[in-house]
Amino acid sequence: MTGRDRINAICKTFPGAEWSDPWGGGHDAWKVGGKMFACMGAVMPGVSVKTDSIETAEMLIEMGMGVKAPYFHRSWINLPFDAPEDDLRHRLTSSYRLVRATLPKKLQATLAPFE
Repeated sequence: MTGRDRINAICKTFPGAEWSDPWGGGHDAWKVGGKMFACMGAVMPGVSVKTDSIETAEMLIEMGMGVKAPYFHRSWINLPFDAPEDDLRHRLTSSYRLVRATLPKKLQATLAPFE
């Protein structure tokens, strides 16, 4: 299973998660309620995810968990495809939860519960 396949397998389990290729050319983006929570570029290996703050992103980068996600806000980091499964799942889940929490309450209510 490729790194991209691993990410897709995790993301498709999140309630309301939808895959898209917003810019064409092989970019895989995962969204909930139309808002992106994970993105894989066509060239750079890895997945970009949202963190709760710039400080958290900087801390994760300093720890060597990832690098600054190109073209994204400074609160996003890019994790390598070969990161440990638990780390990938945790960061993807955190990103999904952060984005889901910003959706209008009415839209959140239409999504299946996520524990």
